[in-house]
Amino acid sequence: MATRVVTITQAKAELSELIDYALQGEEVIITRADKPLVRLVPWRPRTDRTPGAWKGRVRIAEDFDKVTAEDAADWYGDLP
Repeated sequence: MATRVVTITQAKAELSELIDYALQGEEVIITRADKPLVRLVPWRPRTDRTPGAWKGRVRIAEDFDKVTAEDAADWYGDLP
C-alpha cells in the first residue's frame, strides 16, 4: 500500500484526486508544517450493534470497587 503525504494547501487543490486515491485503498496523510494531522480513509457504515450480545460472558467480581488501605496508600500515598 502506497502512502501519499500532502500539505493542507495541496489537499485543497487536489481533493477529488485524493478521495479517488483513498477509495482505491491507498493511504493519504494531510500535514501542516511537516506534522501529520489527519488520514483520509473511505467511509464505512457502522455495523448494527446487538444489545445484550455479551450477556452471560462478562462477570464483575463482587469486590470490584472495594478500596483497601493498601490501595489507598498506592493511590494517595501515606495519609496522616
